[in-house]
Amino acid sequence: MADEGRATAMAATGSPSNRHSDIIAKEAGDLISSLHDDILQLILSYLPTRFAIRTSALSRRWRHLWSDTWSLTFYGDRPDAASINGILDRYRAPKMMSFRICSGSLCSRSLRSRANRSDKLADIDSWINFAVSRNVENLSLYLDKDEYDIPDFLYVNSSLKQLYLQLRYFTNDMNPKCSVSWISLKTLSLYDCNISDESIANILSGCPVLESLSLLFCNKLRVLDLSKSPHLLTLEIKRYCVTEPTQLVAPHIRCLRLRNSEKPCALVDVSSLSQAELDIAVFKIVDNKLDVDFHQTMVVKMLEKCQNVEKLTLGANILKILSLAELRVVSFPKLKLKALTLDTMISRYVIAGIVRVLQNSPDLKKLTIQPMGTYPIPEKHIDIYLDSHGLNWDQSWSSEFDVELKQVASFMQLVLKTTKTLELIVARVKGYIKGRCFVELRQMVPMLTRNNNVSIVLSSRKKRCRATG
Repeated sequence: MADEGRATAMAATGSPSNRHSDIIAKEAGDLISSLHDDILQLILSYLPTRFAIRTSALSRRWRHLWSDTWSLTFYGDRPDAASINGILDRYRAPKMMSFRICSGSLCSRSLRSRANRSDKLADIDSWINFAVSRNVENLSLYLDKDEYDIPDFLYVNSSLKQLYLQLRYFTNDMNPKCSVSWISLKTLSLYDCNISDESIANILSGCPVLESLSLLFCNKLRVLDLSKSPHLLTLEIKRYCVTEPTQLVAPHIRCLRLRNSEKPCALVDVSSLSQAELDIAVFKIVDNKLDVDFHQTMVVKMLEKCQNVEKLTLGANILKILSLAELRVVSFPKLKLKALTLDTMISRYVIAGIVRVLQNSPDLKKLTIQPMGTYPIPEKHIDIYLDSHGLNWDQSWSSEFDVELKQVASFMQLVLKTTKTLELIVARVKGYIKGRCFVELRQMVPMLTRNNNVSIVLSSRKKRCRATG
């Protein structure tokens, strides 16, 4: 009877676990309610705007809370133009820190339904103008619209500190018709823009405090002269399928991230460079014939310009070309590296190049290897070249698609044998050593480091371990 009474009471009041959950939920609700409006608005600023607006249904206090946030985001959630206009009408904050919008998602909905094309472009102009009128500091525009011209009023702005601009894939030119004045801009990222030498010179002249520049898949540039931008320290360039060779004059930059295209990007002056990330993209291989001479010349020249760099990252394609160059007995420049990162799988296609780079880096302290990279040079094209020139790899190494535990351990042994000053190896092998194999590799580490003072750090998806010899 007593048990039945307890069961009846529990049924009436809920189980202990349910009551505990209710108490936690109530306390959490009280905690959120106790926060100041400024804190709540900061939290809402990190949400897509449509989710932030939904909180207005919670209570009277939350009804207009979203309208004073410092950030608006219309990207990925695809509102229509009328909804965006309505939201902007209700927005009350006098100062906006961040405004992010993607017009591409709108083109498939309301913008296409309008008969007057000028109205479509006027909407985009009005949204940009709204952000500018609120002294926006971080502006991200994804303008997937044919024949759209950036309005002149955007080129003259004193509040912008960060600007990300993506135009429709090579169909729009970024050609300011006025003198650019972005006196506070520190970070500029341009994506899929057709931009001429004259236009980029105009832009750079109006950015006196620019610190970081990214040019991602931008066409038409032939000479990028950054000599008059003394504060510009970080430069990122990605070039795929670019038809024009480019010259880079950048005596002040300290960090360069360059993924080159079919055509070379000549490093004319990078005399202050201390950190570089380099790789090449190879798309056009005619009649299965890899143009090794061309790529080899381009890669070796890039390394020559990086002789004083202390931190260097090399991608898989560069390492493949360097390996071919080693087989062809091509000389490599000496490097002053302290830290080297290899973005590649371990395979016979990169080993020779890696060994030569290690041998030419007498001051190396840290080596990191991680299986990364995009658009790899197909192995079959390299094999065709080797066969036609009577060259062969060391067959004790497998292909990049057939990596075994033993091969990773052998690679570490080779590294330890090749380098004398190394202090740390970081092997991010999570892409191809898993489960039991990772445990076995970890157990091998003390044997590998028995006779030296090198530390080896292994990382996988689930854990990270460090072993010291």
